[in-house]
Amino acid sequence: MKVNEIFYSLQGEGYYAGTAAVFVRLSGCNLRCPFCDTQHESGTEMSDEEIVAEVVQYPARLVVITGGEPSLQLTKSLVDALHDEDRFVAVETNGTRRLPSNVDWITLSPKDLFLGREAKVELSIVDEIKVVYDGETEPSMYADIMCTHARFLQPCDTGDPVRNAEITAKAIDYIKGHPQWKLSLQIHKILNIQ
Repeated sequence: MKVNEIFYSLQGEGYYAGTAAVFVRLSGCNLRCPFCDTQHESGTEMSDEEIVAEVVQYPARLVVITGGEPSLQLTKSLVDALHDEDRFVAVETNGTRRLPSNVDWITLSPKDLFLGREAKVELSIVDEIKVVYDGETEPSMYADIMCTHARFLQPCDTGDPVRNAEITAKAIDYIKGHPQWKLSLQIHKILNIQ
């Protein structure tokens, strides 16, 4: 697998926000989102064994496989190897491709609201949905996706503090009118950690 980076930090978003986690960022993505804040193209080829050896250097049980788009590379054998080390494997995905069946937690962050058909969601059951919200889109289109834990709106970070405040205010208003949604802030950016 081509791995962009492996690092130890706190989960900054969604259901596990604030939880210590080992992040395995796989290289490459099948989409080109205009607001992407991740440099994920470069990387080093690593075997399952090499990835696991790096992950187990850290005490956290939560391992977050992210990208780019992890479904382009993630294998059942890597998830099994992490399970053998008593790790809980969460995957952050745009949902355009299937994932190995042995993943413990699926965070769907759909991008079809921004990119249309090329980003069509293929997953129908996930643990959490995290919609990047620009203040204009309608998250109710994901009502048919079975979500076992939580639905989050995450205000889009435009890089413009004034616009960001407007989007956050709209997200709060939306959630107040649609209480099945929760607010997800990118606390890693607030705390200025990786």
